[in-house]
Amino acid sequence: MKPADGVMTLAEMKEFAGFAAATQRYIRRSLDIGLDREDAMARWSRDVVEAASIRAQARHYQRLPDIRATVPDDSGLDAIEPFLAPLVTVSAFDLGQGRITTFSAYRFLYERLIGASVRPWLPGAFCAAAALPHLHPELRRKLLQSISEAAATASGWSSRQPAFYPYWVEKVEAGALPH
Repeated sequence: MKPADGVMTLAEMKEFAGFAAATQRYIRRSLDIGLDREDAMARWSRDVVEAASIRAQARHYQRLPDIRATVPDDSGLDAIEPFLAPLVTVSAFDLGQGRITTFSAYRFLYERLIGASVRPWLPGAFCAAAALPHLHPELRRKLLQSISEAAATASGWSSRQPAFYPYWVEKVEAGALPH
C-alpha cells in the first residue's frame, strides 16, 4: 500500500517549514525562475546585488530543460557526462549563493526543478558541487556533513513526483482578517 497523496503533501510541507527562512525564500525564488512561473526580478529583487544574482541564476537555469531531457534511465556511464556536468554546474551556483545549506534543502529544490527521476543522481551531484573550491571551506564542510549515510548509500528511490511546490504568499495584516 502507498501513503495517501494528502499525507505525502503534508510531509513535504512540514519538511519545507523546517528550513530556515532564507532557504525557504531562495527555494521559492528558484522555483519561480526554474519553472518560469513568476517574474522573479519583480517579485524577489530587493536591491542591485539581488537583481544581479537573479540574472545570473536565470542564465544558469537555462540549462534545466536540457538537464531534464538527459536524466539517465539507468546507471550506464555513457549517459552521465551530458547530464551530470551541467547538473553539477547549476548545483554549484545554487550552493555558492549560501542559502541552500543542507542536502535536504538541495534535494527538495532539485526534485521540483527537474523531477523525481533525478533522485538517484542528487547525492553525487550534491557532493561534487559541495566539494568545489569556489565555496568557502567552512561552507564545504557544513554541506558535506549534511548528507546522511542513508541518503548517500540508498539502494532505491521513489519515483513519485513531488506534490508541494512552495509559492509566494502575500502577508495579510491581522486586523484585515474577518472575525
